[in-house]
Amino acid sequence: FQPCVSESLNMSTFRPCIRPMVITRGSDQLAVSTKYEDRGDMGVVRNYGAMLVELCSVIPDGVVAFFTSYSYMESLVSEWDAMGILRELTKNKLVFIETKDVVETTLALDNYRRACDCGRGAVFLSVARGKVSEGINFDRHYGRAVIMFGVPFQYTLSHVLRARLEYLQTHYQIREQDFLNFDALRQASQCVGRVIRSKTDYGLMIFADSRYSRHDKRSKLPKWILQFLGDAYLNLSTDMAIEYSRQFLRLMGQPIDQAALQSVLLTIEEVEHMSLSSAEPAASAGEGGAMITETTSSADVTASAVAS
Repeated sequence: FQPCVSESLNMSTFRPCIRPMVITRGSDQLAVSTKYEDRGDMGVVRNYGAMLVELCSVIPDGVVAFFTSYSYMESLVSEWDAMGILRELTKNKLVFIETKDVVETTLALDNYRRACDCGRGAVFLSVARGKVSEGINFDRHYGRAVIMFGVPFQYTLSHVLRARLEYLQTHYQIREQDFLNFDALRQASQCVGRVIRSKTDYGLMIFADSRYSRHDKRSKLPKWILQFLGDAYLNLSTDMAIEYSRQFLRLMGQPIDQAALQSVLLTIEEVEHMSLSSAEPAASAGEGGAMITETTSSADVTASAVAS
C-alpha cells in the first residue's frame, strides 16, 4: 500500500550532514540480521559486538545503539559480556543501558551526558519504541552516531495489533505485511533521527541488518534520509563502514562555512514577511465570521461557522 503523505520535503543543508549506511555483513562476511532464525546464531552475536566495538573506536563522543526489544538487548549484552566484548567496549567508552525503570533510565541518561561533556565518551544501549527513542534528543556531541540493530517490528501476537491489522485488511485492503513493514521503518527512522537536530549538527545513521538493503524496506524510509543514502552506502561490511565513517567525520570536522550556512537560513525580514502573509488570511476569515481549519489532507479545507 502507499501511505498518504501530506507533504514530503528534502532537508535543506549546506553540507552532507548525515551519512546513512546499511551494514549487511560483518568483517568475516557473515550476514547480520535480527530475524528470529538468526538472532541466536553466535556468529551474528559476535559480529554485532565487534561492529559496535570498532565503530566506537573511531567515532568520538556519544554513540546511541537501538535494539528491537528489551529481551533481545539483554540476551546480546549477556553474550557480549561472556565473550569479553563489553570489556573491549569500555576501553573506548563508558556503557549505559536503558531499563524499564524510568528513574534508572533518567539517571543513566544524566551520566551519559556527563561522560560526553568531560570527553570520556559513552555509548547508550536502548530499545526502539522505548522512552529514549520517543522524545530524547542526542544533539551535538551527545550523538555522533546512531546504530539500529535490526528492524523494529511490532510484537505481532498483541491483541490490539491483531485487531488493527484485521480492520485495515477489511476496510482498506491493506495487507498485514505491508503495514508492518511501513510501521517498522517509520520507527527506525524516528530512532536514527535523534542524531540530527540543527543545521550545524552532524552524525552517522547506521542500519545494521541485511534486510535494509532490500528495496521494499529501504523505499519506506523518509525522503530526508534517502537523499543521502547513495548506492555506495548500501550492502556494506563492517570494515567498509568504518572507512566511510572515518572519511565522513574528517569532512565534518572542518570549520563551518558561515556564508554557506547563511544561504540555507531565513533572514529576519523573510520571517517577518512570512508571519504577515500567514496573519492576513486569518484576519479576513475572522471578519466574515468563519474559521478555517486544515485537516490532515493539505487539499481539504473545512470552513465552519463560528457561533456568535
